[in-house]
Amino acid sequence: MAPGPLLVFDFDGVLVDGMAEYWWAARQAALRLSPDLPLPEQAPAAFARLRPLIHKGWEMVLVAAELARHPSALSAPGVAYDQALPLALAHWGWSPPILQSTLEDVRREAIQADRSHWLALHRPYPGVPQRLRALAAERADWAVLTTKGGDFARELLAAQGLVPLQTFGHEDGTKPEVLLRLLALQRPLWFIEDRRATLEAVRATAGLEAVRCFLVSWGYLGPRDLADLPEGLTVLEPTAFAAPLAEWP
Repeated sequence: MAPGPLLVFDFDGVLVDGMAEYWWAARQAALRLSPDLPLPEQAPAAFARLRPLIHKGWEMVLVAAELARHPSALSAPGVAYDQALPLALAHWGWSPPILQSTLEDVRREAIQADRSHWLALHRPYPGVPQRLRALAAERADWAVLTTKGGDFARELLAAQGLVPLQTFGHEDGTKPEVLLRLLALQRPLWFIEDRRATLEAVRATAGLEAVRCFLVSWGYLGPRDLADLPEGLTVLEPTAFAAPLAEWP
């Protein structure tokens, strides 16, 4: 009998809505590096608009600092986000490793000081935990592949009583690299993500042509992310996600 599929899920924006925690942690980390930043306690609207562009945790800290410098920083007309990042790093004199380590220090200390408060800043999307638990009945397994630190993802999953086959964090490599390693399991791979650019990178990676790629409709999407999808990318709506795997688009 052929093995069932392994569903590989992105974490933030697919399984969990962590927008409140993103801003809280990014703000705390930015203030550690520059204590005089005028950063509000509630996330500004510009932060939510930029979230679909953010790929790695360290970028959140930089975005918070930039928004304190100028409300339209990194999102002004004609500004290319990826090209603006190195300019912003140069302005602050920071590096991605410094930003990432500061962010992770903030999160570790928050878990130690008040784990329940930190957990409460994350909200599983409706029906997701139940659907993940039901996969075993369909002879499917699931894994998590995130740019968040793996320890933090495991902490959040454990709080929901969820135990994936494997959890991969940013320390395990890029998403295409991890998916290439998972080919060794010799089973169908389905990749579920809310960042279109990541899915396009997977589709462009030699060796991953057979991976089924799904773009969820409920994640942190840009205004045109669902339009004119290239071949090989399929939109996954909540109703389809809840349906048996044999009925997925």
